[in-house]
Amino acid sequence: MTNAELQQLVERISIQSFNKPFQHKAYFNPRLRTTGGRYMLGSHDIDINRRYLDEHGMEELIGIIKHELCHYHLHIEGKGYKHGDQDFKSLLKHVGGPRHCSSLPSVNRRSRVLYYVCSQCGLDFERKRKINTRKYVCGRCKGKLRLVKEVVIEKG
Repeated sequence: MTNAELQQLVERISIQSFNKPFQHKAYFNPRLRTTGGRYMLGSHDIDINRRYLDEHGMEELIGIIKHELCHYHLHIEGKGYKHGDQDFKSLLKHVGGPRHCSSLPSVNRRSRVLYYVCSQCGLDFERKRKINTRKYVCGRCKGKLRLVKEVVIEKG
């Protein structure tokens, strides 16, 4: 599917599902990694992640387009266009769009666990985010922290 075909699809879905025209640009953005699409508040354009079409098919793509068009039309009308707004939730339900897109099988989900120990009192603790050991100290005794090991966990 080309950007021109995507533009026509978005315009058609906008008319069919929302009874309103889409008058801006829709295109595939190769830089999108973790999201299916994105509505740009400033330009009113819609970016779509092509990998969702390639890996999940046309039905998932149409759902993403409906989701982004909900943001688009509500923002243009000055209504609540954010995910938590009631206007957004009700319009999304009305047009049958998904609240979240599926995850991509090709994206490997990794998480890590960092294990630290206090050099003074020996307190062990684990974190998901790195600690600046020059700046932060042990909460129990104010001793110096030391990174013991980092474990990377592969998911899916």
